[in-house]
Amino acid sequence: MGRCRKRFYEQYGQEFENDESFEIAYKQVKRIKGFYSHLKVYLIVNAVIIISNINRDFIESRFNDSGLFDWHTYSTALFWGIGLLIHAFTIFGPDLFFGADWEQKKIQKYMDKESQNANKWE
Repeated sequence: MGRCRKRFYEQYGQEFENDESFEIAYKQVKRIKGFYSHLKVYLIVNAVIIISNINRDFIESRFNDSGLFDWHTYSTALFWGIGLLIHAFTIFGPDLFFGADWEQKKIQKYMDKESQNANKWE
């Protein structure tokens, strides 16, 4: 059990004992935390790759920008960025377009529409 979860259980254990909503919320927070860790590593590693490719021919205080426009300088960032976008969509995506109450609102809308059509001919 993680330190945060253990401390949380010690403080609020009586209130959340066997609470499924707490477990669901905790898992979602862990997924979001994992995404932000992935994002942090992405930014650090790709910054190092891009800087090292740009400064590859750095000799005698001369900055060589030949690596600035090379494909291989940005290819890792591009393909890893696609993977990062997919990871973000799995975390934030389903609720982005279809919120928690979207389905209920659509059902209610179609039920209202159907009841108006049924009463139309009476």
